[in-house]
Amino acid sequence: MIQIAIRLVTLAMFSMALIAVPAVIPAFAAGGGGDSPSAMPPPPPPATNSKSSKSTPKSKKKTDKQSGLDEPAFKQGYRAAYATIYDRNDYAGAIEQLKALGHDDLANVANLIGYSYRKLGDYKLSQIWYERALKADPKHVLTWQYYGLWQIEQGNRDQAQYHLGRIATLCGTNCEEYRSLAAALEKAPGTGLVY
Repeated sequence: MIQIAIRLVTLAMFSMALIAVPAVIPAFAAGGGGDSPSAMPPPPPPATNSKSSKSTPKSKKKTDKQSGLDEPAFKQGYRAAYATIYDRNDYAGAIEQLKALGHDDLANVANLIGYSYRKLGDYKLSQIWYERALKADPKHVLTWQYYGLWQIEQGNRDQAQYHLGRIATLCGTNCEEYRSLAAALEKAPGTGLVY
């Protein structure tokens, strides 16, 4: 009985939040609109972690990995993989490009690999990569959005609602990731939409 009451209160809160958001917002599952003429430019490569750490072999290894993020070759490779996904829809090619960067333990990179596997229809591998991205950065809003869309495609609307709540906590209800996932959740189940 308590669970039902909690779900009703949660549903009411999200309904109120959705009322505040314009109802005619397209669901941009590809962050940036994919084929949309108003697509945003590719995001910059993942930020480096500027925290200094003790001089242990493990921290030295991490520092060496992080230093590569500032290199033009990494930035260029990341942007090329992004374009491969969103401009050419070549998901298999993008996976190869992203893995070749040598930084697939970063949330931005792991998230794009997960997205690519999802677009290829490999939901098990996609899930692994989304979870890897969230392990690397539990506050990675774009991963919460994409993984929420994954949940909708799998018929897990309650889990997608949970992801929406995480996004609201991280960036509020006015950010693009929240509006996109909320719009996708407004669609009737079983409509066959792929995000």
